[in-house]
Amino acid sequence: MKIEVINKEDKAVFDTLIQGLKQHKYEHMGPEETAPLSVIARDEADNIIAGVYGRSIYRNFLIEVVWVSPEARGTGLGRQLMEQAEIAAKQRGCLTAQLDTLSFQAPVFYQKLGFEIIGTVPGFPGSPERYFMLKQYSNVRKAE
Repeated sequence: MKIEVINKEDKAVFDTLIQGLKQHKYEHMGPEETAPLSVIARDEADNIIAGVYGRSIYRNFLIEVVWVSPEARGTGLGRQLMEQAEIAAKQRGCLTAQLDTLSFQAPVFYQKLGFEIIGTVPGFPGSPERYFMLKQYSNVRKAE
């Protein structure tokens, strides 16, 4: 066995690790059915001014990025985009939505949308507190 430390992007390594992880998940959960899901807003010049970017997978809506331009913050646009994204996720059969956010970003915004903090990583010098959040769309029972 040889162990390496790699200090650069290596797509081949990443792809090999992802393929191994997918195979392991398949053995426990069946085939992965993932599909991108994004909702964006554009201004009159067709520039993106806000959006929600994520994917549905195993009946979960995994939200990877939510961003609203400074000019559009506080207008309700973020809420509107999140609501539309969640409607689309539910139409795909998603039972939950998941995301993570930093303390200076928007934990209160997500809580107002019905997300609960289910885990945290405490802040430390140079890194703010991180929140892991979940929203259940129905009475989901834990897997036994």
